[in-house]
Order: sequence, then structure tokens, then C-alpha cells
Amino acid sequence: MSKYAIAIHAGAETVKPETISPEKEKQFREGLQQALQAGYDVLEGGGSALDAVEAAVRSMEDFPLFNAGRGANLNEQGETAFDAAIMDGKNLKAGAVCSIHYVKYPITLARAIMQESKHVLLSGEGAEAFALSQGLEMEAPEYFVTEERTKKWKDKLEEQLTGQHDTVGAVAVDKAGNVAAATSTGGLSFQHKGRVGDSPIIGGGTYAHNSYCAVSCTGEGEPIMKGVLAHEVYAQVKYAGNSLQHACEEAIKVDDDKLQGDKGIIAVSPTGEVAIAFNTNQMKRAYRIQGGESVVAVWKDDTD
Repeated sequence: MSKYAIAIHAGAETVKPETISPEKEKQFREGLQQALQAGYDVLEGGGSALDAVEAAVRSMEDFPLFNAGRGANLNEQGETAFDAAIMDGKNLKAGAVCSIHYVKYPITLARAIMQESKHVLLSGEGAEAFALSQGLEMEAPEYFVTEERTKKWKDKLEEQLTGQHDTVGAVAVDKAGNVAAATSTGGLSFQHKGRVGDSPIIGGGTYAHNSYCAVSCTGEGEPIMKGVLAHEVYAQVKYAGNSLQHACEEAIKVDDDKLQGDKGIIAVSPTGEVAIAFNTNQMKRAYRIQGGESVVAVWKDDTD
């Protein structure tokens, strides 16, 4: 019997546990619960999977400790820049945006591109002009920059290192059996200006198909993009006949000798199965299936 369900992520990273205070871990869990509830409420009320993943991701774009929207990482110039994508498994329509600076909810711009543009992916000033034409909320650059991200940027400026690749995303299936996926990110801390990761790449970090699954990836964008991991999950289910969980686990390991790096995947099937796989010691994640309780987890050894 099919059930509606939603799963979300807010980043997969290999981190030292002692660097995450109990208070910050508590805040992570609260942010995950809020986003999960935002999406689940849509499904419970009979809303679409597309509406649910947008609602969940918007919640995380508003949450200053997650790397999307407000509180996003700063690039080497000390600027925020956002990428996002959304895909509807019912009709394979998709919208994506990259290298934007002023749009309050990048995921909503991605959806507007999907619905109102003849294109799939818009970037930079052109994407922002399109956002203005659609009447979307805009903010000045300082709105997105938090004190914590500024401190990390200054530390990275001294170290000349990259890191902090905690992307957010959501996948859902609604009462009608339609699936959707959405992913949003502020990119890597101290990344090159103009760098684009896997999140807005359809098949790379985001993919959805009603017959098989919806997938959202997180981690280091370069290996995820080169491995086309979101589509790999779909292919493992469609062509190899693997279960969704096994497909996610296999996708994480694809060409691992060549595509090394932190990787995390969430997926949902048209029948309400949720799958989560990652190769890190931390993946901020949550899910809820119709008739069940919310599950919120941060560390690898948390009970899912």
C-alpha cells in the first residue's frame, strides 16, 4: 500500500564531533524538525510533493545554521552565492538556478523557472532579472551573511582552505503517488567566484521520476557531479532492479577510487519508501512516513 512521505537533509560531512557543541547539535535538530514539519504538513493536507519539497527547503533556506539562503557559506571574495534545483517526477519538468546573490528563496526561483520559463537552468544576473519579473522576494547581500559564517570565512582566508559543504534538500511522495526533489546550497566555504556544484545539475544532485524515485544529494559537489549520483540511484532501481536503499548505497560507492569525497543521498519511492545513505560520520537528516513518527538524526550512529 502506498504512503505519502518526506525526507530531508542539511549536509553530509566528515567532522570532529568535539567541534559541534551540544547546543549547536540541538539547534541542528530543531532546524531539521521545523523543515520536516513544514513539508509533512503539506502532504498531510493533500498538497503535492512539489509543494512539500519547496516548503521544506524554504524552511532550511531561512535557517541560519544551514548552508542555503540566509547563513550560506562565503566564497573567496567574502560573498554569498546560491544554487538550487527542483524537479517534478510526474512530468519530468525541472528548474534550476546558479550563482545568484539577492533572491531570498533560491528554491522558489528554481520552481518559477520550471513553471514560467522555457529553460531549465538560469544563472547570475539573468536569473535575478527573471526573479524580479516574477515578483520574488529579494534581499540585500548583508541579509544573507551571518556572524558565524563571517568568522569562518576569515579563518579560511588565513588557511586558504575549502570546506563546509553542507547542502540542504528534500524529497517527497504525495497522496497521489507523485514524487519530487529539491536541493539548495550556498556552495563551499571559500570557493572560487563563479564555481557551481552539483545541486542545480539535473541528474547530478537532483532527480525525480514518478515510476522510480526522487533523489537529492549532499556533500562535495565535484565527485557527486562527475558521478551523476542522483541519476545513478534512478538507474540502479530502473535497470538493475535494486531496492531504493541498495541503490543509494551503491551510488555512494560508484567509482569511489576516482570520485573520493563526502557524499550523502536521500531518496523516496512512489510507494513511500525512504532511503538514506552516506559515507561520512555526520549527515543532518530527517524523515517521516504516513502513519509514523518523525525521525531526526545528525550523527552516523544515531538511530534512524
